Amino acid sequence: MSNDHHSHHSETHFTSTAVVRDIVIGMADGLTVPFALAAGLSAAVDSSAIIVTAGLAEVAAGSIAMGLGGYLAGKTDIEHYDSELKREAYEIKHLREREISEVKEILSEYGLKGSALKTVVTSITSNRERWLKFMMKFELNLEKPDPKRAMISASTIATSYIVGGLIPLMPYFFISDIMSALKMSVIATSIALVLFGWIKGKFTGVNQGRSAMQTLLIGGIASSAAFGLAHLFS
Repeated sequence: MSNDHHSHHSETHFTSTAVVRDIVIGMADGLTVPFALAAGLSAAVDSSAIIVTAGLAEVAAGSIAMGLGGYLAGKTDIEHYDSELKREAYEIKHLREREISEVKEILSEYGLKGSALKTVVTSITSNRERWLKFMMKFELNLEKPDPKRAMISASTIATSYIVGGLIPLMPYFFISDIMSALKMSVIATSIALVLFGWIKGKFTGVNQGRSAMQTLLIGGIASSAAFGLAHLFS
């Protein structure tokens, strides 16, 4: 019976990928910043065309800046990994005994000892590539980055920013009355923020309802602050 129960057991862990992380970064900023800008301008100008022009300019500049940030972050990860790889390779070659002691220490933390520990240590240190890979993963907690990761990250973040940024601006394309356009922008962006927060919660493994409300709250605070300041100084 226990075997039958075990055979039907399934685990539903989700590991948040780098792509999901980039989408979250791009969409979060894309929904919030242009929304706040449009709300602020709605209190300061009397033309939807001005808001559309300024909003599109911000979306273009923001997507480029965010994409560039993602690219540089990806390149930095690669450079950091390569630097640590060279340093670890040097230490394995020139500080062999110290590195063997570090392997023993790491494995001891997993409960290995005595002959079992000695056997595993010998197996790992007998192959340089295996040894190097072990030290990178278990000593430094570093995984080899995908060489294409920087470009993928840049394009994902930039695209997500554009998609998110166009949502609060769309009403201003079709509605000439600014306050009416603002109301529709608030409704559309609020729905998008809630949906985005809920989906983000699902993919990241946190409570979807709380994630949705947190995302909506952040967007609401940003837009309210921008609207209030613009109204105050207009």
